[in-house]
This record gives sequence, structure tokens and C-alpha cells, in this order.
Amino acid sequence: MSPTPKQPLTDDSIKVRQLSHYQFSWVAGDPGSRGTWTLQLVLDEGAWEEVLTVDADDADNLQDLLSTAETVFYDVSRQTLMFGTTPVGHS
Repeated sequence: MSPTPKQPLTDDSIKVRQLSHYQFSWVAGDPGSRGTWTLQLVLDEGAWEEVLTVDADDADNLQDLLSTAETVFYDVSRQTLMFGTTPVGHS
């Protein structure tokens, strides 16, 4: 007999998801002011989406990381991107 889970498994209970696709967008600001960068994350082949507002420096750095990482995970509750995985004992 299997134990009864404390709660049913739902989309909201999955905390870490794999990044499938991403898209940067830029929206112009008022004349004389900076625009706004956003980063849309498509997670688990579209099972979840997240939109983050980032500054220009972060957008540049994230583009570099996202374009070179083989695997990227996103912790939904902590709003944290994690780039790749490395087995213990490897660098």
C-alpha cells in the first residue's frame, strides 16, 4: 500500500521547471526615459510561463548565459534561474 500524499500534485505544486524557450522583449518608455526589458520564460514545453522584468545589464548577461547553457532550470517560488548541472566531482 502506497502512502497518501499530503496534497495532490498540481501545476502549482511543481517548484522547479526546465526552461524550454525564452524571448527577450523591449518596450519603449516615455520620451527621454529608458525602456523596459522583459524576459519571457517558457517552462516544461509550455506547461508554465513566467515573465521577468530585467534591466539592460541583466538582459545582456542573461542572454550570454542562456545562449551557452545546455540545461536551464527555473525555481518558480524563488524566481531563480539555474544554469546547467554539474555532477559531483567534476568542474
